[in-house]
Amino acid sequence: MVFKKDLELQKRWVDLLYKIKEMTGKRPADLNAVLFLIGVQELGQGARTFSKEEKQDLLHIAICKVLSIDGYYQLEGHDEHGWPHWILVKKLPRFDILEQEKLLKIQILEYFKEEIGW
Repeated sequence: MVFKKDLELQKRWVDLLYKIKEMTGKRPADLNAVLFLIGVQELGQGARTFSKEEKQDLLHIAICKVLSIDGYYQLEGHDEHGWPHWILVKKLPRFDILEQEKLLKIQILEYFKEEIGW
């Protein structure tokens, strides 16, 4: 039943937000905040002040990373400043905004399971 799966996803998502709060001291406000944290983690340069453009790039890094789990993106390499660059290797399905958010949440949960062991 779709409704039951959506409830389970929401429960797992809220659990993740609280785990992040335990680790960082602050509960992420939304999906973008979690993506930002993943982007910072994947950049590997530690916490610092980022410009608006860099913040957008961090969100892109995170989206590519979590979608690489299902083979949509592949890491192409890093530039001279250490920023990762990704290439699209599998066409993304056409989703409405709610389905896109659901896909990202599922992939983020998988990321934390694989990369962090949660």
